[in-house]
Amino acid sequence: MIRVLLADDEAMVRAGVRAILDSGGEAEVVAEAGDGHEAVELARAHRPDVALLDVRMPRLDGLAAAEEIVRTVPGTAVAVLTTFSERAYVARALAGGATGFLLKSGDPYELLAGVRAVAGGAAFLSPKVARYVIEGLGGADGGGRLAREAEARARAEALSPREREVLGLVGAGLSNPEIAARLHLVEGTVKAYVSAVLDRLGVRNRVQAAIVAYEAGLVDR
Repeated sequence: MIRVLLADDEAMVRAGVRAILDSGGEAEVVAEAGDGHEAVELARAHRPDVALLDVRMPRLDGLAAAEEIVRTVPGTAVAVLTTFSERAYVARALAGGATGFLLKSGDPYELLAGVRAVAGGAAFLSPKVARYVIEGLGGADGGGRLAREAEARARAEALSPREREVLGLVGAGLSNPEIAARLHLVEGTVKAYVSAVLDRLGVRNRVQAAIVAYEAGLVDR
């Protein structure tokens, strides 16, 4: 069972998210927080598998809370729960170490899949967020996008064929065990491949690697 910390300043939103997670039968909410400061304290106390954080919260916003949880509770994966109107916050969340980006307006399946993915060590971006990250973070102009895609393809070409294959599966949101099953490898070998890919690409985490995979055309959009 995936242990989840849920942080949102609206009790009705927390109740709705809890109901969705309960319906999946794979996750349980072990603690709830109404602000970012409380979320950090509860993460330290409960050490959940996933901290699911709203962006706009009192005392400490979700982005600052995410950064603090990533720094002080390394065993907890962080997913940001946001609205698409808050897309300007995605860059900061990415830089802060969050590995999941979920939309409140998304399909409940996305929430369940996202929590499952980040708990398994994978990255998960809701489709609208993924498109924004790819098209928006480096500028909305077509020339900038084409330049980023060309750069990503060049970076991917520097990898071995197997590393590119692993990168594509990381971009598709698969966890290490899922990649191992897909490629008929042992999990330890996949872990080594993923570490090598992150190092060779010069990226900090799987989300940033997933962005390279998307821009390089290794993942269907």
